[in-house]
Amino acid sequence: MGGQARVPKKVTRAKVAKAALKPQISKILPAEMLTRLHAAHPDAHCELVHANAFQLLCATVLSAQTTDVNVNKATPRLFAAYPDAAAMAKAEPIDLEPYVSTLGFFRQKSKSLVNLARALIEKHGGEVPRTMNELTELAGVGRKTANVVMGVIWHAPDGVVVDTHVQRLAQRLGWTRETEPVKIEADLCNLLPRDRWDLASHILIFHGRRTCLAKKPACATCSVNDTCPSAFEAEAVGRKPIRVRRVP
Repeated sequence: MGGQARVPKKVTRAKVAKAALKPQISKILPAEMLTRLHAAHPDAHCELVHANAFQLLCATVLSAQTTDVNVNKATPRLFAAYPDAAAMAKAEPIDLEPYVSTLGFFRQKSKSLVNLARALIEKHGGEVPRTMNELTELAGVGRKTANVVMGVIWHAPDGVVVDTHVQRLAQRLGWTRETEPVKIEADLCNLLPRDRWDLASHILIFHGRRTCLAKKPACATCSVNDTCPSAFEAEAVGRKPIRVRRVP
């Protein structure tokens, strides 16, 4: 299950700042590392509960700045009341707020959902479009959300989904030195075969949620700790600089 265990080094503000600027580059092929991670997480999949493309689109919009667990608690009642774009398009944002009030930025998200539902009715006959350009024209939908839907529903993403977990792991695994999601996505698309773009994000997200945590990553039990350039020092990589509290 990897190499000889080492004692993790203490993480300091200086180490986090330095590691965030210059993550190491792996000498092992990313595709090989991804295969090993997949073996560790064979059930990796999108954890947002949905029944169709419309529900996944809405759930992904709602997932910004919150967890999939929280979204999955809110969406059953929301989708029971508004099962499709036609039903949601007739609502006002304030009508949706009680269903999503437990989520961050719920007022803005309610507005986005109503606006995207109306756009689906007006421009796409109530159906979710299949192209990046058409999806990102919808309210609240960026590249990440569009790639989630395109990958999960049609297995044809336009790139690799880069959320906070993918960003952190891509840096720790040495697959990128970039810190901006768009640039990280470009690096991952260059490194990984196109037919693995969709699964790659789910594998990295699973690993990030279960093993390679932001704080206190479980390097000792990681399936690639013998090839990861950040192994046993990973906590300092892929994280935002530690905030220093000023004492008045």
